[in-house]
Formats: sequence, C-alpha cells, structure tokens
Amino acid sequence: MISQSQPQKEPTLLTIIRLLRWDKPAGRLILMIPALWAIFLAARGLPPLPLIGVIILGTLATSAAGCVINDLWDRDIDPQVERTKKRPLAERSLSIKVGIIIAFISLCCAAVLAFYLNTLSFCLCVAAVPFIVCYPLAKRVFPVPQLVLSLAWGFAVLISWTAVTGKLENYTWVLWGITVFWTLGFDTVYAMADREDDQKIGVNSSALFFGKYAGEAVGVFFAITAGLWAYLGVIMHLNLGFWLTWGISLLSWMIEYIRLSSPEIPQETYGELFRENVILGFVLLAGIMVNIIL
Repeated sequence: MISQSQPQKEPTLLTIIRLLRWDKPAGRLILMIPALWAIFLAARGLPPLPLIGVIILGTLATSAAGCVINDLWDRDIDPQVERTKKRPLAERSLSIKVGIIIAFISLCCAAVLAFYLNTLSFCLCVAAVPFIVCYPLAKRVFPVPQLVLSLAWGFAVLISWTAVTGKLENYTWVLWGITVFWTLGFDTVYAMADREDDQKIGVNSSALFFGKYAGEAVGVFFAITAGLWAYLGVIMHLNLGFWLTWGISLLSWMIEYIRLSSPEIPQETYGELFRENVILGFVLLAGIMVNIIL
C-alpha cells in the first residue's frame, strides 16, 4: 500500500511573519511614506540620519503591532472573509497567547524608539495608541471606520514633523490633511474588495457607507489630496521636481477613479489600486527629495 505524505506544517517563524504581514510589504510601506514626507519637509533639507532610521523602524514596529491587534480583535470575523480567512489567528495556526505576546513585543519596540524623540513627539506617540487599538472595534460601531484608521495614519505626520522641529506648524496640518484624505481614499478602495463579506457579517466600512457612490467618494478624497498637495507646494515654495511628481500623481489618481467607475470591476483591481498608491507615495517622496537637492 502506498502511503500518502501529510502536508508539511509551516514553520512557526514564517507563520509569525505572516501575522506581522511582513510577507506583504505594501501595507507596511504605506504607513512609512507620510512619516518620511514629514521629516524631509519639516527639515527643509536632509534630516539627521539617525532620526530617519528611528522613523523607519518606528513605523515598521507600529504597523506590526497594529496588524496583530487587528487580528486579535477579528479572529472570529476573519474566517468569514475570503481575503482574510488564511490569517494565522483566523485559521488558528497561532494561539491568542502568542498573538498577545507578539503585539506586546511590537509595542515595546515602538516605545523604545519613541524615547529617542523629543517630549512632544513622544506624547503624540502615546496619543496614537488608542487609535491603533480601537480601529478594529470601529468597524463594529462606527459607520466609517476608515476615518479612524486615517486619523491613526495622520499621527505619522504629527510625530515625524515634531521630531524634527519640536513644534506643530501650519504646514504640519496641511500635510496631516493630505495624509488623512489620501488614507481615506486608498483604504476605501481596499474595503471595496470586502463589501459582500462585510455586509454578510454585519460590520461597517466606508465602501458600504457610500454604497454605489464609493468610487465617487474615492475620487473626491484623491481630489482633495491633490489640491492640498498643490497648496502645500505653493506655500512651501517647492520646485519643479515636486510639481512633476505631483502631476504624475494627479494623473494616476484620475485614472484610478476612471477604473473604479467601470460597471464591471475585477476583484483583483482593488488590490492593484492599493499597491499603486504605495508607488505614488514614493513618487511624491522622490519629488520632495529632488526639491531638497536642487
């Protein structure tokens, strides 16, 4: 009799990597982007290299903690959603205890890095924690939970800007607005992929809230983002390098809106548009850095 080999169990380290979403770097990079926008714009030049390193590592640690906290709250919901049913806590390949320990370690790493920052930046780090913890709960009680995520993302700008200048400026709040509306845009696109599952389960999302006008809402969010970028470019006297990347981004957001307006949208389109925004974030960062060089 020929014995059939049993499927090999995934190594625990790889399962933890999946829990932290390090196997999907787009979601980790998209939090890093506004933080990098902020430190370069706030410095009006090249920020201290150690600070750049702290900001990069801090966003990675915070993002990791946020992912684990989200999966802990949603461990009974995720199995009912096609996109999330294979997450480690959803498929029970890791225990709740392990998830809590990993979330605690991630938060401790972020806290250690925060001690490098000044007092105002550290206080803003502390203020961001309730938004990170409560975002997964928002989908149960708040009609537009993506707004809570957007406000959490906005702290990346506030923390990073004050880490350079030690204060909040008018420019800071414009960049904060850019980040909030940009996040509302790309995360609504992300939520559009889960509409059927979310409706069946009974959780909220901006895609469900805006309903058949979700694509139009995304277009408005991206239009406001582009408008605020233009305003910031004018008041900060950013040069041609920035305006070139702003034009590329504006054109890309217009194309994304057109794609979302199609009556038949393939499911994979939503993930593609999300990843495009990661690229656009770095394109705009490149424009900011060209402005510094020239």
